[in-house]
Amino acid sequence: MFSSKKKTGFSKFVASIPNGVWIVISLAAALLLWVVISHTEKGGVVFATPPEVIESLIKQVSSGLLWEHASHSLFRVIAGFSLAFVAAIPVSFLMGWYAPFRHVVEPWIQFVRNIPPLAYIPLVIVGAGVGEPSKVIVIFIACFLVLVVTIYQGVCNVDITLIKAARILGATDRDIFFRVVIPASTPFILTGARLGLSAALTTLVAAELTGASEGLGMMIQKASGYYDMGTVLMGIIVIGIIGISMEKLVRFLERRLTGWQETVQQ
Repeated sequence: MFSSKKKTGFSKFVASIPNGVWIVISLAAALLLWVVISHTEKGGVVFATPPEVIESLIKQVSSGLLWEHASHSLFRVIAGFSLAFVAAIPVSFLMGWYAPFRHVVEPWIQFVRNIPPLAYIPLVIVGAGVGEPSKVIVIFIACFLVLVVTIYQGVCNVDITLIKAARILGATDRDIFFRVVIPASTPFILTGARLGLSAALTTLVAAELTGASEGLGMMIQKASGYYDMGTVLMGIIVIGIIGISMEKLVRFLERRLTGWQETVQQ
């Protein structure tokens, strides 16, 4: 009984700590772990120390190379994701709404999504060359498959009670589609957007293997060839920061557009 009260008190104490404090604690713990690993015999070969990473960051920023690499990578990510998003929306809704289209397309979507996007790089290079289109295409493939599967799942999970109620009230298929199915699927669309952006960033480095001369992925690959682990780790951190920023933006839109939903706060 004493342990139960003690546990309850500790839980209340943890819950009273602001999120900002937890972020500081998390960053401090990660930084401490980073310092410890970077000073070990084997870890020091892979992980540069924080001062080395900061030095590389200052060097890349002052020379303007970081902004140049970041702008090229952002363009590829945004272009590939945007094209995938525009293409995935109609395909997903057609799969969920029209059975003939679903029976024809879904088996191929399920088949192709099990193939890593990196496997298409040789085909993309042969078909599109080594210019910007090839990099955008690789990112497009990775995003498209994630978006289609996620949004399609949302369409399939629309509460059938809502559809039946709309039919009883005299709604046509068009009304049901635009006023019931699409609003109910909006959370899945935004979730798909978050997952699609994550897929775009995780595919970025591989996409820039197709003959890129600029980009964060190319910067990391070039630095690794010279064993410049400070620049390598700095590039990885920058990609992570970009990814978190994009996810925060999508989450903000998700709260604004799906505020009507009841959610459980973890």
